[in-house]
Amino acid sequence: MATNLAAAITAFVISFLTVPIVIKYSFRKNLGDVPGRRKIHKKVTPSLGGIAIFFGFIAATFIWIGLTDLASIKFVLVALFMVFFIGVRDDLIPIKASLKLVGQILAACLVVFFFDIRLKGLYGILAINEIPLWLSYFLTILTIIVITNAFNLIDGLDGLAGTISSIALLAFGIWFYLVGDYTYSTISFCMLGGILAFLIFNWEPSEVFMGDTGALVIGLMLSILSIHFININFTLSVSNPYHFKPSVTTAACFIIIPLIDTCRIIILRLSKRQSPFTPDKSHIHHAILRLGMSHQQTTLILAVTHILYIGLALVLANTGENYALLTLLLFSIALSVLLDQLIIRKKSGKELA
Repeated sequence: MATNLAAAITAFVISFLTVPIVIKYSFRKNLGDVPGRRKIHKKVTPSLGGIAIFFGFIAATFIWIGLTDLASIKFVLVALFMVFFIGVRDDLIPIKASLKLVGQILAACLVVFFFDIRLKGLYGILAINEIPLWLSYFLTILTIIVITNAFNLIDGLDGLAGTISSIALLAFGIWFYLVGDYTYSTISFCMLGGILAFLIFNWEPSEVFMGDTGALVIGLMLSILSIHFININFTLSVSNPYHFKPSVTTAACFIIIPLIDTCRIIILRLSKRQSPFTPDKSHIHHAILRLGMSHQQTTLILAVTHILYIGLALVLANTGENYALLTLLLFSIALSVLLDQLIIRKKSGKELA
């Protein structure tokens, strides 16, 4: 664990020193994110903070992971570099969503076909384990794209994306360390350190945003960690004290907030007969803000909710995959309905006033 802490501190220091440079350069080159109709911030804010996160992560990774272990994750690093450059390009000069998607698919294919990080079955869901190879490839690429973009979608509030990803990375980092997968544990802590330094400048009132540069990299990283977790956990001996019986449900709990948010906005938009890709203010953080909460309060509420889900994963550790997944779905639906009811009551109270 000492190596992990050293890696996190290294990434933190490098990211912390890089963020002010990014901010200064952005203002000098007039590269700030301008407030708009769907944007919450009220002032021009630099949106290249993801560069600092990535620099801190990469530097710490090369310093604290040996050459042999680096070779074993080289395709993961190449894929992260790919989405990093896509994000930088989009933050500097916006590109078509279709082109970004193609880039993400190529990065996902690199990880799946060259590194063989893939979903190798359904892990007991609906009593299905083995699946055809083509379906394995398809489901894995789809999962990576969904998680990557789901994380990108929650990057709409000061401190939110950084806080949620930090919780997920800490959970993955600790678990990988406990089961002896030190390489993945270390890269989790490397990314965590870079994000924590960025959060100092991203907390309300935010001085910088991570932009697509950071959101895509972190989203891809979390998708890879999730798939790797599912495979490693599924093959662990049931006698291992750190084994979770429901692999898929546990991984979902570790990255739950972006997943819930994406499912929720798709359902809401379809119920209004709108395209699921129509941008609006129906995200979870927008809903909580409508309750009168500040940016900080909203971020903390979602952070506590995320921790509760990880606690739920611990409670369900010895439960079968199907029952655990059903519990997760029912719990998520209940929280979503509660949020909607609170908004309705808030709105009714204002109308009566």
